[in-house]
Amino acid sequence: MKERKNREKDLLRKNRHSILFNNLEMKAIEAYCSKYKVENKSRFMRETIIIEILKKFDEDYPTLFDVEKPNLFSR
Repeated sequence: MKERKNREKDLLRKNRHSILFNNLEMKAIEAYCSKYKVENKSRFMRETIIIEILKKFDEDYPTLFDVEKPNLFSR
């Protein structure tokens, strides 16, 4: 029961972070949200950032062998 409470406590969003956009970036965000009917911009931005972070972590994950990604243009 205590572990569950700790987990729930860790999942609370209590850390605030600000971000500034220029006019063109904001216009692009507004157009995207309008086109794709994004109702919760905070959730959208949070998920987008976390998805990119997790993708990068996945790409950087160590492998057993150092194998380069195949390149179709070189031998």
